[in-house]
Amino acid sequence: MDRYEGFHEFVRARQQSLMRTAYLLTGDTHLAEDLLQTVLTRVASHWAKLAKGGNPEAYARKALVNQNISWRRRKRVELPGAELPEVGQSHDEATVRRLALLHTLAQLTPKQRTVIVLRYYEDHTEHETAQLMGTSIGTVKSQTHYALSKLRALTPQEVDR
Repeated sequence: MDRYEGFHEFVRARQQSLMRTAYLLTGDTHLAEDLLQTVLTRVASHWAKLAKGGNPEAYARKALVNQNISWRRRKRVELPGAELPEVGQSHDEATVRRLALLHTLAQLTPKQRTVIVLRYYEDHTEHETAQLMGTSIGTVKSQTHYALSKLRALTPQEVDR
C-alpha cells in the first residue's frame, strides 16, 4: 500500500477551499500559496495516520490557522496603507465592496482576523473556533467582539446595509 494513497485526491478535492481560507487568513495571494504549500507538506507527512482514522481536512484547517499565527509572530508582514488604491477597470459595486472589506480585514490583529474568518466565513461555532485556534471560548468571544467593533468603526456605511 502506498503511503500517500488518497492524498492526491484529497488535494484535488479540497485545494480550492483551503486556498480561500489561507487567503482570508493572510490577505495576500502569495503568502496564502506559501501557507497552503507548507500545510499540505505537513499533511502529506502525516497522511498515513490521517487517512486511517483522522480527519485530514480538519487537520489541514487547524494547521493553516496555527502556521499563519506562527508566521505572524516571527516576522512583520507589510500591511496595506491607510488609503485604498484607485479603483481599476472594474467599477462593479460588489468588487469595490469586496476590496474594501479585504482592506478592512487587513487592519485587524492576526487573532481577530482569524476569529472573523473562522466564525463568519468558515461558519464554525465558538467551540470549534476555540479548538482550531487552541484557545478558550472566552478568548474567541472577546476577540470576536473587538474585531466586530473595529470593523463597524472602520466601515460605518456598511452597518446600515
